[in-house]
Amino acid sequence: MKAGWELFPHGADIGVRGFGPTRDAAFEQAALALTAAVTDLATVEPKEEITVTCEAPDEEMLLVEWLNALVFEMATRKMLFARFAVAIDGTGLRGQAWGEPVEVARHQPATEVKGATYTALKVARSPNGGWLAECVVDV
Repeated sequence: MKAGWELFPHGADIGVRGFGPTRDAAFEQAALALTAAVTDLATVEPKEEITVTCEAPDEEMLLVEWLNALVFEMATRKMLFARFAVAIDGTGLRGQAWGEPVEVARHQPATEVKGATYTALKVARSPNGGWLAECVVDV
């Protein structure tokens, strides 16, 4: 299965979906979809690296924790991220995110993500053997 991401409509909010050959890859792709909900990914350069760690009792809650940790980093560091690496070990996640400070004229942010929600929350194996990670984000 090839890795990828997509956005899906959900009322006034936006759904983010990542898929890939592994659960880690699906989480990375969901993070790319999160950035794509804000701006055109092609405008973001992976210049600076940050590390994010989180823990949750199950993989679905871990997806919400991961995305919310990224939303926090985007808001407090005033950054956008274009590349991600995730390593899930049991109930913990260690991730790296590479990005750059927001430049409004160049990035033209379309929306601000307030947080990941439990709506349409799903982390599961696909029928083709790959992984899917999705939820709705509040904008």
